[in-house]
Amino acid sequence: MKPSLIVSRPVYPEVIEKLQQHFEVTAHQTDPEWTLERWTEALSQHDAALTMGIETVNEAVLAACPRLRICANLSVGYNNFDVPAMTRHQVLATNAPDVLTETTADFGFALLMATARRVAEADRYVRDGQWKKWTLDMLPGMAVHGSTLGIIGMGRIGQAVAKRGAHGFNMRVIYHNRSQLSAADEAACKATYVSKQALLQQADHVVLVLPYSKESHHTIGAAELALMKPTATLVNIARGGVVDDAALARALQEGRITAAGLDVFEGEPKVHPDLLNARNVVLAPHIASSTRATRLAMANLAADNLIAFFNSGTALTPLNPEVLPRT
Repeated sequence: MKPSLIVSRPVYPEVIEKLQQHFEVTAHQTDPEWTLERWTEALSQHDAALTMGIETVNEAVLAACPRLRICANLSVGYNNFDVPAMTRHQVLATNAPDVLTETTADFGFALLMATARRVAEADRYVRDGQWKKWTLDMLPGMAVHGSTLGIIGMGRIGQAVAKRGAHGFNMRVIYHNRSQLSAADEAACKATYVSKQALLQQADHVVLVLPYSKESHHTIGAAELALMKPTATLVNIARGGVVDDAALARALQEGRITAAGLDVFEGEPKVHPDLLNARNVVLAPHIASSTRATRLAMANLAADNLIAFFNSGTALTPLNPEVLPRT
């Protein structure tokens, strides 16, 4: 008998067909509005789950789901998972790193450019009929080429953003990370390690690419924003909660930084109303990895983790490999 799998939200039909060869699949292709109670009840009836990075799997959920053996996140982020609790319950957690690195870095740099050069403002300016004539000082933006790029979080995506800045735009790249990169990796990125304070004080453009955790909560708050140049921009392609959105909205309104570009938000899909009303912020609905090729690769990696686990007791990208059977 095939193990039972729940797919929490819509995914590509070819991935469902692939999974159906190995599982009895319950595919929620109509994007249900999961309450925690409904999600827990549905999950409790299955041996495995393919999740989208937003469905909660914590101690209380796990206690109600004794059948559950693996949850495979389609996303690289996994702050929806309580990994220590999953380990205690012997439930494997996996995510989908690597396959979205370049696509996410592309979008991060696109968001940086749109923010610095006021692309969204310019679009509204034209659409609203405000453009009556050309003037020398019309919508002046911040320079990108030759400026200083500060990256907080220098994993795969951070390094990919750094290379775009250093090699494509001749930017001086500085970074802050939990640990310093190897000399070879720093050379490849043309990046210099600095303290968080120095980065915030020196960077013309700050890009956030760090994972969310209790330790990284509000990495950027009022105190950090006060350190930044009034001409600086802030781009967040990391996770909601890494930035104190209320403090950022105040800094933007008061002109303490020039602009921000945000793909992620605290409590998304809700967005702080003061951010919605700010003219100097570019907003995107968590789409940094959103090309069909990349999202399909993410879904296939999640599926391959599920298949490998039940077929051979292995996984391609385990977050808690200690629960895997020992060979």
